[in-house]
Amino acid sequence: MPAIITDQFRILNAETFAKSVTGIGTTSNFYYTFLAHPNPENDDIEEYGVNGWPNNVPDPRDSFEQENVYHGSMLFLNRIGINDFSRIIPRVNWSAGITYDMYRHDYDISNSAPQTSAKTLYDSRYYVVTSEFKVYLCINNGTSFPDFKTGRPSQFEPRFVSNSVQKANDSVDDGYRWKYLYTITPADIVKFVTEKFIPVPNNWGDVATASVKNAAVRGALQTIIIKNPGSGYTAGTYNDIDIFGDGVGGKCSVTVTDGQVTSITVSNPGRDYTRGVINFVADGAGGSGAAFEVIIPPKGGHGADIYRELGAYRVMVHSKYDIADDFAAQNNFSRIGIVRNPTEYGSSTAILNKNTATSLGALKLKPNTTDPGITTAGTTYPLNAEIRQIVGTASSVAVGYVASWDRDTGVLRYYQPVGLSTLSNNGFKNFDFEGTNKPITCVSIGGSTLIPDTNFVGTAVTLSNSDVRNLGQTFTAGKANPEVEKFSGDIIYIDNRAPISRSESQKEEVKIVVEF
Repeated sequence: MPAIITDQFRILNAETFAKSVTGIGTTSNFYYTFLAHPNPENDDIEEYGVNGWPNNVPDPRDSFEQENVYHGSMLFLNRIGINDFSRIIPRVNWSAGITYDMYRHDYDISNSAPQTSAKTLYDSRYYVVTSEFKVYLCINNGTSFPDFKTGRPSQFEPRFVSNSVQKANDSVDDGYRWKYLYTITPADIVKFVTEKFIPVPNNWGDVATASVKNAAVRGALQTIIIKNPGSGYTAGTYNDIDIFGDGVGGKCSVTVTDGQVTSITVSNPGRDYTRGVINFVADGAGGSGAAFEVIIPPKGGHGADIYRELGAYRVMVHSKYDIADDFAAQNNFSRIGIVRNPTEYGSSTAILNKNTATSLGALKLKPNTTDPGITTAGTTYPLNAEIRQIVGTASSVAVGYVASWDRDTGVLRYYQPVGLSTLSNNGFKNFDFEGTNKPITCVSIGGSTLIPDTNFVGTAVTLSNSDVRNLGQTFTAGKANPEVEKFSGDIIYIDNRAPISRSESQKEEVKIVVEF
């Protein structure tokens, strides 16, 4: 049997996701964006890297196997707060000379929008954002019979803020009628406005938008289209013509010129209409054949439900990676993702509740000598270079890769992809590094080999110039565990991309669009 999933289901999913982020109702979830995959061309490890990745970025794959790979590639995480997401819609800029679609309730596969050929309302161009970041609904695009059957170019940018439907220019009429909806706030402009999308207010009906929402009237009519002008009518304007249908109170005014209907406007929008019919019969009008189409507003009326009216089935997540102790500033990343409810390290139940977190292990290193002339400043561990340490018994070796190295603090952060256990030269095992006096070796090391500082305990170091440097992790015996339990949480979004280099002075603003 034929069936469809409607766009309203998509809007509902976007709403559910948005509310789960803010903890509305019975759900309270913690979502984090993460940066990952510092060395995507490392194809020595099974299911990890691909030679030529920068020029031919592979599509992400969705499987339990790949989910483990994604977890294993994480570098650090940034929590998504209640002000870091917004439901969004495609950006349609107002520009003089463009003919826009108008709002209609009946765009579908057999009745496409005339300007865009869209098969649904949400794919048409029926609203605009102006240069002042005000958003307006196009109630009428200047459609008139017979010259502009599908609309005409818009000439004047709307600027008014009013709950009534108005034209853009009081002096000159280009035929357009606009409904003001909302103004994008400066904060939302910075976070969520892009070349392709604009945000919709997250709390429709709050103090900033209550007047628009409260002005909505269920089934109140705004637009009538002339389908056939008829003939033989007596010239003049005829007022208080009834709009029949399943609503009440609707009235319109009809203007006749040279025997034909040339204009029809709603004089009283009435209420509760889902069907509207006009039978133009007036005393002294005469004539016959005039036919009209009454445009029905969305459920609740224009402005009642902005998400339904504008088709907000996308959510944008904004995440800013600024300076933070948990963020390794030296390495690349080539993967961005979102994870829901990861847990604290060492726990399968305690949901991580931090603004930022690292998924990297760390070692506080020192020279393997008592010579005061030798310091960590003389040693270089290259980024993404392989490091090793004998652990446990002499037959066990921990293997990992350098995520970052700070020669001033002596802190080396490392990552261990899940595929390390598939390599024969690792004994098909994957051991973690230890806070012991066993050296951290590297074939491409510059300078002296270092060992963990087993006497170091804490979260900060004081440098020789008395500068206190926070490390972002808690060290015991020279070793710090990640802050996130590996493989915990549900990965709900993955985006592979060409490697992006990070630096101490660089800030990344990640904008992720999730479409339902």
